[in-house]
Amino acid sequence: MSHLHPSAGEAPEAFLESLLADQSLLFPCAHEIHDLKSGRVAAVEILTRYTDEEGSQQAVGNLLRNLHCPAAVRARLDLACVEGAFSAVGRNSGRWDIAFINLEPATLAEPEFWGRLPGWLKTPGLNGTKVVMELTESCSALEMDDLHAHSRRLRDFGVRIAVDDLGSGVASLTHMARLAPDYIKADQSLVHLAHRRPYQAALLNALAHFARRMCVGFIAEGIETAEELQAVLDADVPWAQGFVYGEPVPLP
Repeated sequence: MSHLHPSAGEAPEAFLESLLADQSLLFPCAHEIHDLKSGRVAAVEILTRYTDEEGSQQAVGNLLRNLHCPAAVRARLDLACVEGAFSAVGRNSGRWDIAFINLEPATLAEPEFWGRLPGWLKTPGLNGTKVVMELTESCSALEMDDLHAHSRRLRDFGVRIAVDDLGSGVASLTHMARLAPDYIKADQSLVHLAHRRPYQAALLNALAHFARRMCVGFIAEGIETAEELQAVLDADVPWAQGFVYGEPVPLP
């Protein structure tokens, strides 16, 4: 197998360029989001992975947040991942009612994103699948006013908004209030060992009630154990995601 993971001394920019030069090295994966009341799969998050030289799956998202790499190169890679995600949803027509697609907030400032979005939304096979752009607000390089304007523009295209990693940063609640997302995802730090930490469990419960009052979808992510899953259930969280249900599955 070719070298697919940056080695010591290899510039991150060069590695990202190698992925862009051979996009067959990138592959989409589906990670299910479960409705805890019905037990069914309510939605899916489309993630992009690559395989390193040891044969392990690695998240492209970690590369996209490498600030040592030029922003323009990271934006090109993110656009390639988003396009691959739309294509994967289209190829799996009818499997999911809702598909979450990851997007780096900085990519919203790229004119190419807005030029390509209408075509992506016409991808054959989407067939009414509700598309949710999932923004990782904790790593946003955009000013809040710019992010708010971009979110309104996304909604003009009929795209819903999700804020990821809620609870991972000081500005999380401010971002959520300003963006008024359609979905919020509680960061793994709120879920980890929640069955042993009553403050975390109480906060999850408070967020679940807030989301219900505001008619916002609420998802606890990063659930790894049966005990954490039970704590999320006890906190009245409606949707859940995590390795307790299995790892992301590569899509054909």
